[in-house]
Amino acid sequence: MKKRLFSLASLLLVGHLATAQKVEFEEYDLDNGLHVILHQDNTAPVVTTSVMYHVGAKDENPERTGFAHFFEHLLFEGTENIERGEFMKIIPANGGKFNANTTNDRTYYYEVFPSNKVELGLWLESERLMHPVINQIGVDTQNEVVKEEKRMRYDNSPYGSLIINVQKNLFIKHPYRWTTIGEMEHLDAATLQEFKDFNKKFYIPNNAVLVVAGDIDKAQVKKMIQDYFGPIPKGTPVVRDLPQEAPITTEIKAKAYDGNIKIPAIVEAYRTPSYKEKDSYVLNMISEYLSGGKSSKLYKKLVDEKKMALQVGAMSMSLEDYSAYIVYGLPLGDTSLADLTKEIDEEIVKLQTNLISERDHQKLLNQFENNFVNSNSSVEGIASSLATYYLLYDDVNLINDEINIYRSITREDIQAVAKKYLNPNQRLLLEYLPEEKKQ
Repeated sequence: MKKRLFSLASLLLVGHLATAQKVEFEEYDLDNGLHVILHQDNTAPVVTTSVMYHVGAKDENPERTGFAHFFEHLLFEGTENIERGEFMKIIPANGGKFNANTTNDRTYYYEVFPSNKVELGLWLESERLMHPVINQIGVDTQNEVVKEEKRMRYDNSPYGSLIINVQKNLFIKHPYRWTTIGEMEHLDAATLQEFKDFNKKFYIPNNAVLVVAGDIDKAQVKKMIQDYFGPIPKGTPVVRDLPQEAPITTEIKAKAYDGNIKIPAIVEAYRTPSYKEKDSYVLNMISEYLSGGKSSKLYKKLVDEKKMALQVGAMSMSLEDYSAYIVYGLPLGDTSLADLTKEIDEEIVKLQTNLISERDHQKLLNQFENNFVNSNSSVEGIASSLATYYLLYDDVNLINDEINIYRSITREDIQAVAKKYLNPNQRLLLEYLPEEKKQ
């Protein structure tokens, strides 16, 4: 009876999610190469204006890391028509909110306003692109802001440098070997001209996408976009020729130390394909299967039943050129890192040798259906998805079709991908240790 109830619930859920509203959008290019995507939804009087630039940490000089993230802050300093410090006052004063974020692959700025302020949002983003003021006082100010962020998030935060150590050991040639925060000495050594050159190279209309989503009149917004963004000159096209990584064929063993922790961690990290490839989607499912909640395999086994781990998890750090699949665990009590590694590996071997159950497979499909719908439940989320799918995936239609990739993933696919990528000779094994254990 329980099985029948589960199956019925699954069918009802899938049926509901399968009819989720399609996201309608219109896209076009300005003469200067700026790609524009419009999504009209007049159900609530809000609008998101956003610009995503195809520039991230991977585009930096190895001796000047941290530039992309630095610009996330620097381009709020002011413009020729917005006095220094006023950018972040104008938005809340007009009932809006704003934010920005940077990854290894892109930088994203957005504002959410009442819909009658859409023109203000467009003007602000056009100012950031056309008239930024990059001077020494702004650089010095944001240098201190970034240093404080690094101290809080990385240097003084427990496990704050874990991912930093994963990246620098997993990637040897590719610029994914450093993280977005970069090295502070690189920022200190940079000249004002270097910052200006970086801006001129990457913050150009033909290296960006503008998304306006929400309660808009498309004809009016198109005219505003032409007025504010049309006069911006096209930049020299960005050409990337990034080094390729040789496959990992022998397990890489490394140690790192953190003075902010008392409990060590073991990390297994595998270099995996770009998030554009289907295998990357399969790995996302494997992460959910292994550590998605208290009923997941690793949590139930190592935290619940055997009580060997204080915490355990798996995640796919998805990136444009390569990705990193990371499994980690914090031992409980007298459990050694070696014993924890052995237990984690046993669960991966099970994935490689046996098909997961039909029940678990259906549960995964339901979870990803739900995640997909939730990602498009607000105009803010839709704007981010539209920008991301265009700039990084080269397919805006994924905002509606990506769920079909997950639906196509079979139990056999999960087994095959686990066999292909999650092997000891293809990984980094990192012991992340308290500082006092350093010899």
